[in-house]
Amino acid sequence: MSDTLPSQPVRHRGIITVCVIGATLVQALDQTIANVALPYMQGSFSASFDEITWVLTSYIIAAAIMTAPVGWLAARFGRKRLFVSALAGFTITSMMCGAAQSLTQIVAFRLLQGMCGAALVPLSQATMLDIYPPNRRAFAMAVWGMGVMIGPILGPTLGGYLTDFYDWRYVFYVNLPFGLFATLGLIFFMPGGRGQSALRFDWVGFAALGIGIGALQMMLDRGQELDWFGSREIIVEAVLAGLGLYLFVVHVLSARHPLIRPSLFRDVNFAAGAVMMFAVGTILVSTMSLMAPWLQELGGYPVATAGLLMAPRGIGNLATIILSGKLAQRIDARLLVGIGLGLMIWSFWIMTGWTPDISPTMLIAAIVIQGAGLGLFFTPLQVLAFATLPVALRTEGSAMFALFRNIGAAIGVSVTASLLARNAQGLHAMIGASVTPFNRALASAPLWNPATRHGAALLAHEITRQSQIIAYMDDYKLLIFTTMPSLLLLLLMRRPRGAVAAPSGAAAME
Repeated sequence: MSDTLPSQPVRHRGIITVCVIGATLVQALDQTIANVALPYMQGSFSASFDEITWVLTSYIIAAAIMTAPVGWLAARFGRKRLFVSALAGFTITSMMCGAAQSLTQIVAFRLLQGMCGAALVPLSQATMLDIYPPNRRAFAMAVWGMGVMIGPILGPTLGGYLTDFYDWRYVFYVNLPFGLFATLGLIFFMPGGRGQSALRFDWVGFAALGIGIGALQMMLDRGQELDWFGSREIIVEAVLAGLGLYLFVVHVLSARHPLIRPSLFRDVNFAAGAVMMFAVGTILVSTMSLMAPWLQELGGYPVATAGLLMAPRGIGNLATIILSGKLAQRIDARLLVGIGLGLMIWSFWIMTGWTPDISPTMLIAAIVIQGAGLGLFFTPLQVLAFATLPVALRTEGSAMFALFRNIGAAIGVSVTASLLARNAQGLHAMIGASVTPFNRALASAPLWNPATRHGAALLAHEITRQSQIIAYMDDYKLLIFTTMPSLLLLLLMRRPRGAVAAPSGAAAME
C-alpha cells in the first residue's frame, strides 16, 4: 500500500481493519499486561522492585527508539512488507519472553520485542487513515483508538487471570493466536506496495536519537539505585542524554535528508498534539503500573481481583471513545480534548485520597472517570493533529506520535517508580523517628509498644504501610501537575477549515 490516499475504494476494508486493530491491540496490550505479574516475576528472578520495572521500561524505550525510522523503513521496503515482518517478529519475541529463565534474558527479549513492536502502531494508524475516506476518518480513528487504548486497560485484567490461574509466562504466550491471525490476514488481504530502493538511511540522526533516548532511560532506571548525581555513571548518562538529543535536533534542522523532516513540526496542530501526546503518555502506563501493586500490596486484593478492579477503566474508555468518534467532526474537537484532560485530572485528585480501607465502589468510580477522560481525549486529538497534515507526511507523523507517546510512557514509569521508592524511604525515616520506647502514646497501646518484640514488629509493619500510602499519594499529585499544562496547548491548536460533519452512517463499520 502506498503512503498516499488510494484513488479507488479499497477491497476487503473490513478484514484489513480487523487485522490492523489486532496488530495494534497486541502491541498496546504488551505495554501493560505484565504489570500485574511483576510481583510474581520479581520472585522468579529474585529481583528488586526497581530492577523488575526494567521489564516494562526496556520494552517501552526500545519501541521509542525504533519508532523514529518507521517512516523511512515503510518508504524503503514498502508498508505491507514492513508491517508483516514487524508483526511476525513481535509474535516470535513474545514467545521468547515467556520462555526466559533470568532477569537478563527477559529484559533482552523485551528489548527485541519492543524493537519489533515499534512499527505496529504508526503503520496501523497510517493504514486506517488511507483505507477510509476523509468523511469517515473520525470513525476510523475511533475504531483504531480502541485498540490503542483498550490494550493498556485490558492488559492488567487479562494478566491477572493468566497469572493467577496459569503462570506469569502466559501473559506473553497469549500473543501467539492474535499475532498469527493478524499476520496471515495482512499477508492475504492488505494491498502491497513497492519500496524505494534508492533511499538512504540517516545513520547519524538515528545514532544521536538512540544514544540520547537510551542514556536518558538508563539514567532514570538506575538513578534511584545509584543515588542519582552522586554516581559517576548517572552523570555520564545525563551528559550523553543531553548531548545525543541536542545533536539530533541540530542534525534534523541542518541535514539535507534527515531521519525526521522538520516540515512535520511546522504544522502547529500536529506539533501541539505531539507534545500533548507526550504528556498523556507519561500517565497512560504509569497509572497502571502504580495501581496494580497498590491494589495487591496495600489494598490486599488477590492478583485476579486486582486485575478485575482495573477493568472498569475500560467501560468509561469504550463509552467515550465511541462517543468522541461521533462528535469529533460535529463540535469543536478542542472542547472534547479539554473535557477529557479535565476528567483525568479529576480522577488523579480522587486517587490522592486513596487509603487501604477505601470501598471498592469509590475505587471503581475513580477508575471509570480516568478511562472516560482517556477515551474522550484520544480520538479528537488524532483528528485535530492529522487534519491539516499533508498526506505525504502521514506515516512519518504517525511514527512521531507513537515516539512521543512511548518516550512519555518510559519517562512516566521510571519517574513514578523512582519517586515512589525514594519518598517511601524518606517518609519511613521521618515517621520512624518519633517511634521510641519513650513515646507515651505508643506505650499506652500494648500491641504497639516498641519496648516489646511483638510491638516493635507491628510498628515496623505499620510505619512501612503508612509511608507507602503517602508515597502513592505524592505520585498521583505529580500526575496532576503533569497533565494540567496540556490544557494550555489547546490555545495553540486551530479547528481545521472546511471541517464537515460526518454522515450519520459514520458510526457503522462497512
